[in-house]
Amino acid sequence: MPMLSVFDPRHTVAPPGYSRWLIPTAALAVHVCIGQVYATSVYKNSLIAHFDTSQTAIGAIFSIAIVMLGSSAAVGGRWVERNGPRRAMFVSACFWAVGFLVGALGIATQQLWLLYLGYGVIGGIGLGIGYISPVSTLIKWFPDRPGLATGLAIMGFGGGALVAGPLARQLLSLYDSGYNPDNPAAVASGSALVALFVTFGIGYFVIMMFGPFNVRVPAPDWRPAGFDPATVAAKPLVTTASVSASNAVRTRSFWLLWIVLFCNVTAGIGILEQASPMIQDFFRDNGTATTVSVSAAAGFVGVLSLFNMAGRFVWSTTSDLIGRKPIYMVYLGVGMVLYVLLAVAGHSATAVFVLIAAAIISFYGGGFATMPAYLRDLFGTFQVGAIHGRILTAWSAAGVAGPLIVNGILDTQGKPGTLTAAAYRPALFTMVGILAIGFIANLLVRSVPERFHEPDRGPTSPVAKATVTEPVALGRDSQPPAPPRVGSQTGRLWLSWLLVAVLLGYGIVQTAITAAKLFTG
Repeated sequence: MPMLSVFDPRHTVAPPGYSRWLIPTAALAVHVCIGQVYATSVYKNSLIAHFDTSQTAIGAIFSIAIVMLGSSAAVGGRWVERNGPRRAMFVSACFWAVGFLVGALGIATQQLWLLYLGYGVIGGIGLGIGYISPVSTLIKWFPDRPGLATGLAIMGFGGGALVAGPLARQLLSLYDSGYNPDNPAAVASGSALVALFVTFGIGYFVIMMFGPFNVRVPAPDWRPAGFDPATVAAKPLVTTASVSASNAVRTRSFWLLWIVLFCNVTAGIGILEQASPMIQDFFRDNGTATTVSVSAAAGFVGVLSLFNMAGRFVWSTTSDLIGRKPIYMVYLGVGMVLYVLLAVAGHSATAVFVLIAAAIISFYGGGFATMPAYLRDLFGTFQVGAIHGRILTAWSAAGVAGPLIVNGILDTQGKPGTLTAAAYRPALFTMVGILAIGFIANLLVRSVPERFHEPDRGPTSPVAKATVTEPVALGRDSQPPAPPRVGSQTGRLWLSWLLVAVLLGYGIVQTAITAAKLFTG
């Protein structure tokens, strides 16, 4: 269709003078929207009441979405590399929006399977494609600071829940006058849930369109001013060679990094999944009433969300200075120490518990954000997006393993509402062992042997090579006729960053208000 030709790879190459700082805004516009998946608990009780079903049946919606995220990222990684970030972001927005709309239809007709299909399967595909769509492009634009670039983008995924959580509560109270967002047991009407899903579907599609609007890939010979590739190649474990996705999965280093990511996520998600009941149980004496209120526990969840988002940017940026392997030694090694401290001293004071847990979750977020840069170091930029998609299957596996381990151990310790800090110690020490496995795997990571390298192709690009039937490549016809006007690009830059700042600023302020309840009761 001529109208959709703008999403062809031939229109993706940036003209001379294009600002690379527009690319993070494109990534953030997509990631802030798809990060909503971490806020599904806000309306979980409402869905249970509407469908008159169990927590397990409704919880399966989130599980399906996460499994589809990992699966579509793994399967679609090569497609994203061939078609470029603009088309990938557009496809992600379509799947994500349609997922909400089909889910709304399922709620309206009380057909739970439509909610599984819509939000879980269709929306999950949008999650996976959207998550990996900017990675390769960001690394190409920021060869001097890949950790900062990917940290910025993946920070948006962590921040998506900060935006969607309070926004969902406020929208539900708008659509249903009987819904009280301050009451944890409140449930919204079915019509309010339908309106919420339709609003999210349309609103997120509009915001995500800033992604394909701003994203471009650099010309093959482009490099940042003053950047010398030799300075990067001189760093340990950093290669100038290219490794394909199919070859990457045949290397020992890929599977060691898979273990590293799996262990880091498994340990972190154990706290995230149990955050609210965990802080209440830690300050419960001998099965009696806890000293931490429900509102304070919600504040703790807010603190963890802030540190999850901040850790993705701060720690990933730090990895540009100290290296990817050393930063994972921090995530996993210091993480072991923190889990031990949480087990033996976390019950001593609320502030101690919150600080230790927040640091652990910052490492959890940092592990996600640093992984694309680690992959770039080892495998080059050739198909780093596809490689990243395949390694995200570790996330899907950890999303199942982490809660199973923690919940399974807690089930042997007693009933919910009667547990104390001692009941969590076996689970926390188990996480120490899991982190130790990841630490050893990280120590064993080595440079990729030359037999896995691609032949020297010269500069690489994430778009398809030119063929007789598809004259795309990076020829003269790929370049826009003229550089962008300075005034128009400056305006676009300010508008794009303003949009991101408003979205994340809203989420941060709302979460800070909730987090304050942790200390005010």
